Amino acid sequence: MKTFGASKEFILDQDLEWEEVGEGVKRKIMGYDDKIMLVKVHFKKGGIGYKHEHYHSQVTYVESGAFEFSIGEETKTVKGGDTVYIPPHVLHGAICKEEGILIDVFSPIREDFIK
Repeated sequence: MKTFGASKEFILDQDLEWEEVGEGVKRKIMGYDDKIMLVKVHFKKGGIGYKHEHYHSQVTYVESGAFEFSIGEETKTVKGGDTVYIPPHVLHGAICKEEGILIDVFSPIREDFIK
């Protein structure tokens, strides 16, 4: 397994550039090591996190906004303060209903996010 090291200990939001990852969707990798990663994702209203699956465990905290979140066969609307857990290999996605920010935590690290 390739190792990616770790991010700096202190990561200031103002020092990071947004990375466009889709129409109305951008992200910042806020911190990581080989076992865990935290990613801040901004959605404009109507932005789509297309359905996908991966082998990582994921917990997503809704910092702000409202999202129609699908995990497996279930779909619910989540808003600021809510959290979702996505088990490995489960199809999931989100549609932004009200502009907002998601905080994603992955374990292990999302290697595909590191350049």
